[in-house]
Amino acid sequence: MTVPGGPSAAGGGGRRIFVTGGSGFIGRAVVHRLLSQGDAVTSLVRDRRRGPTETLDEPDGLTVIRGDATGPVERLAELMAGHDGVVHVAGSYRVGIPPAERPAMFAANVTATTRVLDAAVTAGVPRIVDVSTVNAFGDTHGAIVDETYRRDPAAGFLSWYDETKYRAHEVARERIATGAPILIAMPSQTYGPGDHSGVGEQLTAAFAGTLRYRAVDEVGAALVHVDDLADGIVRVLDHGRLGEMYVLGGPCVRLGQAIGVAAGLAGRRPPRLEMPASALRLMVPLAPRLGGRFGIPVNLAEVLSASGDVTYWATSAKAEKELGFHARDLETGLRDWLVGDGTGGRR
Repeated sequence: MTVPGGPSAAGGGGRRIFVTGGSGFIGRAVVHRLLSQGDAVTSLVRDRRRGPTETLDEPDGLTVIRGDATGPVERLAELMAGHDGVVHVAGSYRVGIPPAERPAMFAANVTATTRVLDAAVTAGVPRIVDVSTVNAFGDTHGAIVDETYRRDPAAGFLSWYDETKYRAHEVARERIATGAPILIAMPSQTYGPGDHSGVGEQLTAAFAGTLRYRAVDEVGAALVHVDDLADGIVRVLDHGRLGEMYVLGGPCVRLGQAIGVAAGLAGRRPPRLEMPASALRLMVPLAPRLGGRFGIPVNLAEVLSASGDVTYWATSAKAEKELGFHARDLETGLRDWLVGDGTGGRR
């Protein structure tokens, strides 16, 4: 059982942990990390067929429940009752969505966070981890920031994803201010098995030699392997100080550098052809008419706003010092993913 205000008594193992978003890219890794250290996991998923396992058979210690993180607080609290911890991973990560899809993303990111955190507090769960994002800091303008950094929301947002995750982050901070037993984990851009993001697609294509040109490769992120991130999130749950935020990221690089490393692992050179931002801006009026064809997002303007020379750079020094968090270097991480799993990243 967890000691309120301090790390878990056993440092993990033998507890009941409730996880939202357990069928997702990050959530799946968190579930497996918890199970590996002997915790029993209740995983809330929207689609029962997309549980945290590759098959319909559930491993010992895992219970999958079909449900929605935006559901009534009272119902969520009933499901969470008796658990030693809650890890809220569920959310929506997409950039370049059309305006019609904004309400759904707001619900997935802001409404769900509000209801899950309130339900966990109502259920009396002693340790609650909200998995936010480094994106909540916004554009760091080339600086590597830490948990004390605060953006100016009056300056505007880079994308609807950026705004909704910032709003969700503030929901968690507001509840911490009232004394709720919440910790905030802040992942950076994540890669690894199961990554179907735009960044992941470019890295796997560079490795496979199918990337025809580079675009918006000046965007900066602290790239972190999903298994390292999952370990970090569990360390926040096990050992983090209540009310604190912990950045969980890897080395701060530009996307172009990462593409070069991925291509080099296969003995290739990255594509020489670069699509300049000026050319992409000329395509903005045409993007809605293309309807997402040719790999061009409907809302190309938002993609350019959220990338370009934008950096999402933050240091994990606090998590390293307090929690023992460690992220592998980029070459090792990409090799483990693209070469080591035998799939070339095409899972």
